[in-house]
Amino acid sequence: MPKQNQIENATETLEKLQEPIRYKVILLNDDYTTQDFVIEILQKVFHKGFEESLNLMLQIHHNGRGMCGIYPYDIAETKAMQVRKMAKEKQFPLRAILEKI
Repeated sequence: MPKQNQIENATETLEKLQEPIRYKVILLNDDYTTQDFVIEILQKVFHKGFEESLNLMLQIHHNGRGMCGIYPYDIAETKAMQVRKMAKEKQFPLRAILEKI
């Protein structure tokens, strides 16, 4: 029979192994970024196929925002930074934000 101390240690270990908090990466619509560029971002940064990119771009265009994926914080922040960098290089105001799930 396990001792109380062993049970407490096992519980602590299980708590440490929990899934990391995940974040949605969301693109926001603007009046200047081209639809072709949004599709390019979705394909290059988020590895979406053309059809999925097209549908998501239209959702962003019509609804003002669209979720590109769900990731642990470090990956989500990296993808948002990639979007910002690519948009800045092309002089587009495209924004990517993170939302905690």
